[in-house]
Amino acid sequence: MAEITAQAVKDLRKKTGLGMMDCKKALTETDGDVEKAIEHLRKKGMSAVEKRAGRDASEGLIEAYIHQGSRLGVMVEVNCETDFVARTGDFQAFAKDVAMHIAASQPFAVDRESVPADLIEREKAIFLEQAKNEGKPEHIAEKIVEGRLEKYFQENCLLEQPFVKNPDQTISELITELTAKIGEKISVRRFERFILGDGA
Repeated sequence: MAEITAQAVKDLRKKTGLGMMDCKKALTETDGDVEKAIEHLRKKGMSAVEKRAGRDASEGLIEAYIHQGSRLGVMVEVNCETDFVARTGDFQAFAKDVAMHIAASQPFAVDRESVPADLIEREKAIFLEQAKNEGKPEHIAEKIVEGRLEKYFQENCLLEQPFVKNPDQTISELITELTAKIGEKISVRRFERFILGDGA
């Protein structure tokens, strides 16, 4: 059986972003084969995503995106568990992608829990009025309101929006994929979208 050196563990950690113990275990189980170890960790990674959901993600970075012409800009805070992961290319590329996505897709909340209750009630009232104007009976109108509210969240909440670079995947699914790959909890905490002259 191949000897697992500290350097091999370190190299695997650098490639995967996972903990030293996980990397050592993976190398031991794959007889020191780095590629097989990465594959092994990725297979285990998806099931480990849920376990990480409760962890504290207070490291990370603030990414900025300025659209061509400098009339539109975005700042977003993306969090992870360690500064080690925050410095990785995968994490930084993800933060850039999210900032660019926000500029293009114009969400106004990170998730549906962040949408103010009074705004949800206002939208519900509008959808109900629309359904009534379409001549729908009340029990049908309520179902229509639920459906339209669901669509409203999907269109306006960042995590539920289809990713601009790959519309088959939502931002939430992108986060799950990255979490599995790097082995840490990833979250988007907040963002701000700036449009030149807006509100002037």
